[in-house]
Amino acid sequence: MKISYLIGAVIVVIGIIAFVGFTQSSVDDSQNKIRVAFFPSVVHAVPIIGMETQTFANNLDDDLDIQVKIFDSGPQVIESVFSNSVDIAYVGPGPVINGFLKSDGNDLKILAGAASGGASFVIQKNSGLDLIENYSGKRIAAPQISNTQDVSLRHYLAENGLKPAEKGGDVFVLNIANPDIYTLFAKGDIDGAWVPEPWATMLVEELNGVRLFDENEFWPENQFSSVLLIGRSDYIEKNPEIIKKWITANEKTVQWINNHPDESKKLYNQFLKSYMGRTLPPNIVEISFSNIIITSEPLENSVHTFAERADALGYLGRDGYTLDGIFYHENISVTSIEENHNG
Repeated sequence: MKISYLIGAVIVVIGIIAFVGFTQSSVDDSQNKIRVAFFPSVVHAVPIIGMETQTFANNLDDDLDIQVKIFDSGPQVIESVFSNSVDIAYVGPGPVINGFLKSDGNDLKILAGAASGGASFVIQKNSGLDLIENYSGKRIAAPQISNTQDVSLRHYLAENGLKPAEKGGDVFVLNIANPDIYTLFAKGDIDGAWVPEPWATMLVEELNGVRLFDENEFWPENQFSSVLLIGRSDYIEKNPEIIKKWITANEKTVQWINNHPDESKKLYNQFLKSYMGRTLPPNIVEISFSNIIITSEPLENSVHTFAERADALGYLGRDGYTLDGIFYHENISVTSIEENHNG
C-alpha cells in the first residue's frame, strides 16, 4: 500500500518544527485513496503512531492509497474538508463543532476519539497570574480564535468574572500560532498561554514557565475530548467499509499505544525526525505523553459541554444551535472487520 505525505510551508522554531497543510483544488479525486489530516503534535499520537506502525495500512485494502496531510491549525483542516481535499481528519472539538454548524450539519461526522486532555495553562514565573485579581492588563495567548484552547481560555476568564479587551474587559487575549506563542513567551512578551502538548511542556521545561493547571482539572472525571477523528460526510456515505476499517484501525492503534508507551514515544520522535528533520528531547516527549489519555472514545458529553461553552462566548451564532447528527453511530466489531479483511 502506498503512503504519501503532502506537506506545505515549514516553520522552524526552537525545539520543534510545525507544518501548514498542503491544500489541493476543490475537485474530489478521492477514488482509490483516502486523504487523512492531522497535526505533528503529541496529542495527535494516534494517527502518527498508527502510520508509523502501519496499523492503518495493514487494515485497509492493498490498492488504497493513503495520503497524509500535516496541518497546524484546526480551522484549516475543516476548510480542507469543505473543499473536498481531505477525507478524514484528526482535530479538536472547537473546529469540529464550528464546521458542523457552518455546514448545517451536512459536511462532517465525528467517527471516534483519539485523545483526552493534553492542554495546560502555563504562566511566567513572576506574572502574578496565580491570583485572579492580578489579571488586569495581562497578555495571555491561545492558538487560533475559536479553536479548542481559545474556547477553554475564554471560558475560564468568564467563569472568573473577567472579560477580554475586545469585549470591554482588560485582559488581552492573543490568538497566535503555537510556534509564535513559544517565541513571545521566550521574549517575555506574553504573561501566559493556554496551549496543547508538547507546547505546554516546552514552555515549562525550556522556558521556565509554570504550569498553573492542567485543563483536565476542570472536567468531570478529569477527561475531555481533545482530539476527534472526523470524516467528510459524502466520503463516509460512498466508502462505508473503508470508514469502518479505519475506525477499527484507530481503536487498535489506541490499544497498541496504551500497551507500548515507551515504544510509542520513540516512534513519535522517529516521525518527527523522518518528516520534519528534528526531534524533541526525550523528557519533553515523556512529560507530554503523561498529560494525555489515549482513547478511542469520543467522550460525547464533553463535546456537548464544549459546545455550550463556545455558545456562551458567542462563537456559535445568535440563533441557537443543535449537534443532532454530529456523531456517526455504527456498530463496529473489531473482530468481524479483521476477519473480513483477512478473508
